[in-house]
Amino acid sequence: MDLARTEVAPRGSRRRSAARLGLMAVPVAFFAVFFAYPVAAIVGRGLKVDGAWRFGRIGDVLAQSDIRHVLWFTTWQALASTALTLLIALPGAYVFARFDFRGKQILRAVVTVPFVLPTVVVGTAFLALVGRGGLLDQLWGVRLDTTVWAILLAHVFFNYAVVVRTVGGLWSQLDPRQEEAARMLGASRFAAWRKVTLPALSPAVAAAALMVFLFTFTSFGVVQILGGPTFSTLEVEIYRQTSEIFDLATAAVLTIIQFVAVGAILAVHARTVRRRETALRLVAPETTARRPRGAGQRTLLAGVLASILILLVLPLGVLVQRSFVTPGGYGFAYYKALTSADGGIFLVAPIEAIGNSLEYAFAATAIAVLIGGLAAAALTRRDTGRLVRGFDALLMLPLGVSAVTVGFGFLIALDKPPLDLRASWILVPLAQALVGAPFVVRTMLPVLRAVDGRLREAAAVLGASPWRVWREVDLPMVRRALLIAAGFAFAVSLGEFGATVFIARPDNPTLPVAVARLLGRAGDLNYGQAMALSTILMVVCAVALLLLERVRTDRTGEF
Repeated sequence: MDLARTEVAPRGSRRRSAARLGLMAVPVAFFAVFFAYPVAAIVGRGLKVDGAWRFGRIGDVLAQSDIRHVLWFTTWQALASTALTLLIALPGAYVFARFDFRGKQILRAVVTVPFVLPTVVVGTAFLALVGRGGLLDQLWGVRLDTTVWAILLAHVFFNYAVVVRTVGGLWSQLDPRQEEAARMLGASRFAAWRKVTLPALSPAVAAAALMVFLFTFTSFGVVQILGGPTFSTLEVEIYRQTSEIFDLATAAVLTIIQFVAVGAILAVHARTVRRRETALRLVAPETTARRPRGAGQRTLLAGVLASILILLVLPLGVLVQRSFVTPGGYGFAYYKALTSADGGIFLVAPIEAIGNSLEYAFAATAIAVLIGGLAAAALTRRDTGRLVRGFDALLMLPLGVSAVTVGFGFLIALDKPPLDLRASWILVPLAQALVGAPFVVRTMLPVLRAVDGRLREAAAVLGASPWRVWREVDLPMVRRALLIAAGFAFAVSLGEFGATVFIARPDNPTLPVAVARLLGRAGDLNYGQAMALSTILMVVCAVALLLLERVRTDRTGEF
């Protein structure tokens, strides 16, 4: 009997290893062809001269004091932005996970809207709030556009939804009775939360912190508008070297530095988070949300709502208000102008960017969910080797590599058969899916790893194949996380700008590209149309996310 068990165990282990490699195959091929290859092509174009590599250029660039200053500012502002975002957004994650209040679904969609706005629009909105003649300047004579605080607050505005949805998604499924049991044994409310709930949430918190850090580390539009000549990140400097100075060698060096820094961060993240992951007892989210009780909970809810109103809704309100302010007073003149291509900026009417963005976003979401879902399933088991850990880090690299580099890389690398995609519409969704797939992985993975492994083992012992184990055990538990991940991928695709601006065809612009082009042209008409398109983008995103919330809520009874 013991001999039979020892023979079955290796076969089962080999079977699981083969299944994992099979799941990894498609994501690895996708990232190799559409990420590693284009980035390598642009780096090679910058550092290879007359067939010879010029690696000495790296030392020359790092020796420049202004480049070292950019590196320092990029790092510390990303750390400060991440800490400030967690400080402000974690209470919001708790409120959305544990409280049931009127308008919750609508507010959840509103919270996610800032995340899909083009960063240039976010920067413009905050400039209207904190810059010369802005709301703060008019009311109290306070200006923040000359300080780093404008950048930090804009980053909180942009990344608030990352923490709320990533951490809140897992928090709402944690069984509150575990914390209640600790309190019955004499622990205070804070002690029970610190010793029971916080360790269970730590993987999701770490995942959210990682995504926020990567987004702020590669911040472009926000810093370009609010930073002015004083502040510059690596992403802004890469854009400047590429588009203004045409120094591809320096841009390539900065891309390598950014790539190495992000790779090191991901390696540390993968090692530390894995040690904290444990099997959790997950329950249906509707069983954990309750109406606020007592003065403390009501005060917390009021505080979170106030922070959302000030940090998120107010900038959005400025954009809406400016879309209606015309030289002749309030009206719809800028919206009507979107139906005409007479301005000469586009080959088609700007209003057509709405349909283009939706088509691209749906295609990119399907690709991101497929790639990210396969990758998350491959990473479910925690007893992974170096190869799998490297695969985990690879999935996050697109968030930390310059979107400018990826966009240029697509144009340079994907221009010859059998990968001549320059004239294909699929090029834009592929670039957008590169950014959406990591969100799918990071959203689904904490929930997948929280599923008790004994359930999978029991199903396997009963003869279920790896596919059936996934379908019967993992999928019912992870369906909610999958819908959240799909919402993130869709939102990211709608708002992606850095790479899309280089590959979107003039006759098929996306909303962010159209907004950026309008903002780049002088005149009240162009500015007003940019604000009108930004408002439309917000409405489209809010409606899509609200529909997703309805589907997610209707299906929670299946858990």
